[in-house]
Amino acid sequence: MSDRIALTGIEAIGYHGVYPEERRDGQRFIADVTLFADLATPGKSDALSDATDYSLVATRVHENLVNNPVDLIERLADRIATQILSEFIKISGVEVTIHKPDAPVGLAIKDIAITIRRNR
Repeated sequence: MSDRIALTGIEAIGYHGVYPEERRDGQRFIADVTLFADLATPGKSDALSDATDYSLVATRVHENLVNNPVDLIERLADRIATQILSEFIKISGVEVTIHKPDAPVGLAIKDIAITIRRNR
């Protein structure tokens, strides 16, 4: 499927990480999500009922960034992808990138990010 909806730069303070200070102090997390779906029908009908409400998708992603901390951003990305595929039935695939720009790696680094892709 080549039709895509991209949500870029969903940012929140979360408490994910393996180190005690990450769980205690929190840090920025940024998510980019690409939804794969057939957009021909909503493209013709101009009806939200035929489309995926991407504001709801963005809300779900944000909720995952701020709630229920996990150790690994790989797990966070998988949780987001799983939720999107289970809740938004018109989505055939999803790509989730989680950025952890302030990761405590002991040196200056612009960003650390992982990307996963899941299909229905």
